[in-house]
Amino acid sequence: MSVLEDWYSSARANPQRIILADADDQRAVGAADRLNAQGLAEALVAGRDFDSLVEIAHDPAERLVEELAGTATGPWAGRRLDVDDPLVVSAALVKTGWAAGCVGGASRSSAEVVRAGLRVLGVAPGVEAVSSCFFLVLPDGRAMVYGDCGVLPDPDDQQLASVAVSSAATFAQLSGEEPRVAMLSFSTKGSAQHPRVDKVRSATAIAQQAAPHLQIDGELQFDAAWVPAVGEVKAPVSDVAGRANVFVFPDLDSGNIAYKITERLGGALAFGPLLQGLDGVLHDLSRGCSEDDIVNVAVIASIQASALRPL
Repeated sequence: MSVLEDWYSSARANPQRIILADADDQRAVGAADRLNAQGLAEALVAGRDFDSLVEIAHDPAERLVEELAGTATGPWAGRRLDVDDPLVVSAALVKTGWAAGCVGGASRSSAEVVRAGLRVLGVAPGVEAVSSCFFLVLPDGRAMVYGDCGVLPDPDDQQLASVAVSSAATFAQLSGEEPRVAMLSFSTKGSAQHPRVDKVRSATAIAQQAAPHLQIDGELQFDAAWVPAVGEVKAPVSDVAGRANVFVFPDLDSGNIAYKITERLGGALAFGPLLQGLDGVLHDLSRGCSEDDIVNVAVIASIQASALRPL
């Protein structure tokens, strides 16, 4: 598919050092070998290619470990950092700048991956909430993004607005197309009244104010966001209705269910969950992922890292 060809071409043009954090997982080992052989990244497997922070990064890593392990205030106070955890080691090597990005989760839960990201990398400046999205490619080649599908169970309006802006950025970066963001609900433009609809309306207004350069509209039902004829009837003055390519779901139930339906019944290729809002490139994997999935998410990580580290 053309999007994969574009990603692979971009990754080969500026390969980045990407760590695969699932030590001793043969899918990660096979993916690393393929990434290196094809020139897509300089891929290393935690536990095979290195075991500890200081083995590679020396003083910067040691200082980081001391800082994180010694946290005296905030949510991490009194909770020591496990410096022997390959996931933590990998995230810390990204934090020190020794590696450009990290991919993990083939043998770990999403909660563990997100926790390592928050603890080690932290939240990017100006971002309200860390979230995730799936980049989906339909059988006809059309690309879309669904968010959030893996992190925030019931986001408030501020968090939902953050998901919208972050998901738009991910879509633009990986597709090269202009994002058109639909804030999804069971209501379209006042067709229903409910506190859950109010949340989506409020999130839409916050996102529009935060990113006035983006096309963001809501609240929209999925058919009004996706089908031009329905959009013309239900939201005739909307620039997004019937043309959306980024879909923001009101909660994790709907987002997670929708991406799996789109993948399994709609035949879409699904890439992710891609983490958004961290101060560094770290992506999650499904524990049911294949070697191909790891290769593709590592390629995405390399592309995103290269945007932060241009030639």
